Amino acid sequence: MDTQTILKKQKQYLWPSYLLYYTEPLALDRGEGLYVWDVEGNRYLDFFGGILTTSVGHKHPKVTERAKAQIDKIIHTSTLYPHENVVALAEKLAEIAPGDLSTSFFTGSGTEADETAVMLAKAATGYQEVIALRHAYSGRSTLAMTLTGIAAWRIGGTQIPGVKHALNPYCYRCPLKMTYPSCGVACAEDVEEVIKTTTSGRIAAFIAEPIQGVGGFITPPPEYFKIVVDITHHYGGLFIDDEVQTGFGRTGEHWFGIEHWGVEPDIMTMAKGIANGFPLSNTMTTPEIASKLTGLTISTFGGNPVSTAAALATIEVMEEEASPEHVAQVGALLRSGLEKLKEKYPLIGDVRGKGLMQGVEVVADRESKEPSPKAVNELFEATKARGLLIGKGGMYGNVIRIAPPLTATEDHIAEALDILDHAFAEVQERY
Repeated sequence: MDTQTILKKQKQYLWPSYLLYYTEPLALDRGEGLYVWDVEGNRYLDFFGGILTTSVGHKHPKVTERAKAQIDKIIHTSTLYPHENVVALAEKLAEIAPGDLSTSFFTGSGTEADETAVMLAKAATGYQEVIALRHAYSGRSTLAMTLTGIAAWRIGGTQIPGVKHALNPYCYRCPLKMTYPSCGVACAEDVEEVIKTTTSGRIAAFIAEPIQGVGGFITPPPEYFKIVVDITHHYGGLFIDDEVQTGFGRTGEHWFGIEHWGVEPDIMTMAKGIANGFPLSNTMTTPEIASKLTGLTISTFGGNPVSTAAALATIEVMEEEASPEHVAQVGALLRSGLEKLKEKYPLIGDVRGKGLMQGVEVVADRESKEPSPKAVNELFEATKARGLLIGKGGMYGNVIRIAPPLTATEDHIAEALDILDHAFAEVQERY
């Protein structure tokens, strides 16, 4: 099918609520490495990786070969039956996870992983209330949408009671109108204020992404998580670290994003990049906390043999070709280039992130910081026309999200920065 035929059938047979990028959406046909091709044969450099999911590039031979070999043996088992891939992956994750996290429960999506984490925290502590952050995103279920702190992603109106939202560490748009570091990281102290004024005083958990993904790659200051985790424990709660987007070396230097902040999670969730596009998620915790969950629980698609085979191969590729050290190196080049673009183009109000997870906040005016989602949409069309795919996010829709596969090279970074430079030059002329 050509693009127009696909779009016509999409309009006829799929819900209209699907969010599609670009004025003329792209119908992708194939991918290899960091490049994808649409059904008309046009090539694009993929710097969003299926929402930070194609972690080691499209059609990586080690991943696809391992998955094909498993398909020839058995495709599905469910969690009712042990499987060597599942236990091997759990063992590997225990090896690279921070702190005492060493036991896993596999599911099929990031939403399920966060749901499982909250269920476990409530069972382990005996408390019911959960603190989340404004601008956060946790998924598509009713609980996940309740945890989410962006109105546009909270569909349906029905919410789970007992979830409260604290201020998030959005330094560029500080909700307290303060400036770091003279602020003393006052946003972190707000977590205690929320607990003391809007809950029973004892909580099950505090859940947060080390760097908020959909929220616009919002990156907390160095002291933030130490303060908040101490508060969480003081009021009886567990810290749920949502690594769905930040995990597996995405932020550079470490395997998991939270390690930049020097704290150890009580529970950690992961998905997206874990299996290079195969559906898989995981909730990790300590043996002691895991033992608190009693009763019957299963996951039909959790720990699927094909997905776990792909995940084991994906981690091997990361160790060989896309280690956290490699990500830190190429991520530094990307960050340096984006900072230079900020010097050239007043449309860029802020550059933030870590490793290969970099956000560019676009504004109509630097002094007022007025968001410019219109300029972002124009930049999307300009980069697409030049063969580059990027993402966007933020509550105002004005943040460009740049997150290529972790196998990106210096040449890929240079190519993307050159396209971004020309795209910003084109759009800046209209502002």
